[in-house]
Parts: sequence; structure tokens; C-alpha cells
Amino acid sequence: MSLRVATLCLVLTASTASAATLRSGFTESIIVTGLQNPTAMAFAPDGRLFVCQQGGQLRVITSGGTLLDDPFVTVTVDSNGERGLLGVAFDPAFQTNHFVYIYYTATSPVIHNRVSRFIANGDVAQSNSEEHIVDLEPLSLATNHNGGAIHFGPDGKLYIAVGENANGSNSQTLANRLGKILRVNNDGSIPSDNPFFGSALGLNRSIWALGLRNPFTFGFQRWNGEMFINDVGQMAWEEINRGVAGGNYGWPIVEGVGNDPNFLNPLYAYNHSNGACAIVGSTFYAPLTPRFPTEYFGGYFFGDLCAGWIRWRSAAGAVTDFASGIPTLVDVATSLDGRLYYLARGGGIVARVDYTGSTVLMTANGNHGGVTVSSGHGLQVEIAFSSGSSFLPQSEMYVGVALQDGTTLWLDLNTMTFGATPTPVYSGVLGTFGPVVAINIPNVSVMTPGNYWWLVIVDNDSNGVPNATFIDYTRTTIQ
Repeated sequence: MSLRVATLCLVLTASTASAATLRSGFTESIIVTGLQNPTAMAFAPDGRLFVCQQGGQLRVITSGGTLLDDPFVTVTVDSNGERGLLGVAFDPAFQTNHFVYIYYTATSPVIHNRVSRFIANGDVAQSNSEEHIVDLEPLSLATNHNGGAIHFGPDGKLYIAVGENANGSNSQTLANRLGKILRVNNDGSIPSDNPFFGSALGLNRSIWALGLRNPFTFGFQRWNGEMFINDVGQMAWEEINRGVAGGNYGWPIVEGVGNDPNFLNPLYAYNHSNGACAIVGSTFYAPLTPRFPTEYFGGYFFGDLCAGWIRWRSAAGAVTDFASGIPTLVDVATSLDGRLYYLARGGGIVARVDYTGSTVLMTANGNHGGVTVSSGHGLQVEIAFSSGSSFLPQSEMYVGVALQDGTTLWLDLNTMTFGATPTPVYSGVLGTFGPVVAINIPNVSVMTPGNYWWLVIVDNDSNGVPNATFIDYTRTTIQ
């Protein structure tokens, strides 16, 4: 990816904040304009959106959509080429320890990329709270291929994407950390279960995966822990790779799909046709409260810097167009409440994408993803429905549970029991409602331990058959 190119595009588009072209049923709202050379963004657990500006300012957008005048912090950076403030992440225990992490190109004692940790004091960093937890190798005169994305994984470790500093030989050696994914504890120390802990030396034991060119972005799926790494290609292919401990993705020997068994092939790769040049922002759609149709849940949104589009890879692997016409797209994120956001250098835009059609949502104890409930504790399954801007003149709603043996049972409100015959729990005109409690089990000890898949179906007819016009489900594990 070339931020030099992005800067040129910004000069041409800085005065524009035009709407993207979205898939039918979706609409966007421009939340903020005028950000200066933004590079990345991340949601804090409290709903604030933090945006990195290449020049070293970490900006804060409130949960209500207001860009605060004062940055959270400003660090001194080398912002030449693709250098600068490039990544931000929040500690899994942010609500108690208030730790915020950034990846930036430091200027002293030599120019190098660094991960630092700060303590938040409201909307600004606590004075003198910066801790340098990872200092990478000195950079060459090349100002590109810095990587910069940072995220905490489901294991509570901090993962760091590092570019190869425009030197492909860095990617295939365990003698430095360039062209790698690193894995460290939240204080920068190195976990002893890292894949190369016993074979690499010193700080290089933080290497978790290698063979990457410029992994500018990556992400974790909230509920199953799956990791996708986006590697910016050279002249031919942009890649989405599944993150694997100890994996080697082949650069500079292989770009795109190859046939060498020593290297992992990408899950998906696209070429540079139609103006595409660099895979950038991405996010799994796995929020706490989904607002998009069920088929989007667990899928992966990703975008291209130059082509200005966002595509969606379904959980099954099918890739389709989602949005286009975005001026110099750099990042994509999902909010906890289920909306999609994108960040564009053209105009310094943060935009929010909402679904305007009908959706149904089922949660268990407030969670849409898998939840574990131990004996002695209760379980509440809730349903919410959004009919968009209208209502369904005819509808039926069914509530069921799929058991581990493949059997599906359906709730009958007349008897308040589950049986084999689908029976609507509601028929008639249906508008937006909820969440409402559909199932309340005060103590799950009355249930057989195992997995249960609760599901809700809403049809836009009244024929007595569950046709699944709208469907959602959530899994619970009873211990």
C-alpha cells in the first residue's frame, strides 16, 4: 500500500464527502469530515471511536458522533511515506485498567516503529503515562511497508502486524521481526508458548507468523476467535490469509496462490484490475447486537484503497460487492451495536452504514454469540424485531430450539412447552418491538448439559409454515 498515492488522492478529493453506493437495503450517514490524513480506527468498549491521524494525533469521536477538539494524545512521529501513527487498540480489561495502545513511527533514538501503552483519563491520556512496550528494528531509508495494525486476540495477547520495510528477505528470517505478525503480553513481554520461542533468539521470540509483505490490517472474529490477515501485494495480488500460529505466507517467494507446500495459501486473493491496488480496512461482522440480516453475521468486510470499494466475504467463503465510490478508503470497523463504519482519507471522512430493512435478533443472557451458562444460573432468551420504516401487514413468528442430536422443537404458547410441531407464537400485523423475554429458565440445572441453538423465525405470510423470511439464532452451552 502506498500512502504517497493516498496523499495525492487526498489533494484531489479533500473537498468532497460524497455518498458511497451501497447494496440495496443499506444507507449511510457521514459522521465526521475534515480528519487530517487518517490511517486507522478502533472502537473503545464504551462506544467511543478513536481515529489515528498519520501526523501523530489520536482523535476521539464520542458515542454520539462528535469529534472532540483535543486529541487523546499527540506523539512525535516520522510521517514520511507510509510512516506515522498507524494503529490503535484497547486492553481487554480497559474498563478497569484504562490501557490504550498505539503503533507509530518514532523518531528517537533512531527512526523505528514502536508500540506504546497509555492510561486513559477520560478523553485524554494521563500525563506521562506512556510506556514503550515494543520497539522494533531501525528502519532503512525506505518509508513504505510498515504494517501497523494492532489487536488483542481471544487469548488476551496483543498481536502486532509489522511490514518488511521494503526488503523481502526480512520476511523469511527469524533474525528480525520485520514482515511478521508478533504476539506479546500486554506489557510487551513474550509468551513462552509462542511458536518460535524455542528456536528464535531474544526479542525475535515474539514472532508468531512470518512471510508477510505489508500486513496493513487484520482482525479477529469475536465469537470463534478466527483471525484473518490482509497482506498488501506488490504488482499482482492482494491477499486475505487465515492466521495460523507458526504460519509462513510465502513472501517474497510467493504472491497470491502458489503450489509450494511450505507456504500457506490465501483464503482469497484479488488482482489489480479496475483500479484496485491495496487491501486495507477490514472487520468481521460479529457485534454484540447485530443489525444486519442474519447472513452477514460472522462474515468479513474488507476494502481497497485505490478502487474505493468494500466487499463482503460470507462465513461460507462467497465474496460479493457491498459498497463503492469511497474516496481513498483506509479502514472499516464494526461497532458493538451492529453498525458498519468506514474511514476515508478523501475528505477525512468517518461514515456509518445502517440497514434499513426488517431484521430479527435473538440473544441469550444479552449475548448474540455463544454463551456458557453453569448449573445454578439462569437463562433468558430475548427477541427483538425491526420492521425498518414500515411494518409487515401479515406475519408469523416461530420460536424453536435445535438440540445436539439434530432435533428441532418448537415453542407452543398455549401449553408453554416445546414440541415437534411448528406453532406460531404470534400471527398478525408486526412492527418494531423488543427486546422481549421469550424464554426464562431461572436455573439451567433442569436442562441436560450440552449445546442448544435457540432460533426465531419471522415470516411475511400467514400460512402456518415457517418459511424463514427472517431468521436468527444464538447458541448456549449448558454446563
